[in-house]
Amino acid sequence: MPDRRVGPRACPALDSTAVSLPLRSRVEHASVPFVTWLNRMPRWLAFLVVLGTMTAGVFVPRVGFVFTLLVAVFLCWLAFLTWPRLTPPEKLMRTAVLSLVVAVAIIQAFPR
Repeated sequence: MPDRRVGPRACPALDSTAVSLPLRSRVEHASVPFVTWLNRMPRWLAFLVVLGTMTAGVFVPRVGFVFTLLVAVFLCWLAFLTWPRLTPPEKLMRTAVLSLVVAVAIIQAFPR
């Protein structure tokens, strides 16, 4: 027989006693299927996809910044997932690369 509860506890999302997960845990849980899919791919393929997307961002006129922003979002997501395990020099390099990609996207979006 289906559960037909009524009131505030009918939906777990509306339950005031439910513990909400922090942002990091929610992102990590939501990322599991995609990370699993990425792990099954050959490493060189992911590199070529990012390289191709970045190249398209550089060479496609007017809307190339969208491709560059896609690369920036992907790199930001990877940096967010790996941040707690990184050493300070690795964090610095991830930040530098992400800053460079975002700067390229901004320059492409707002040319002189």
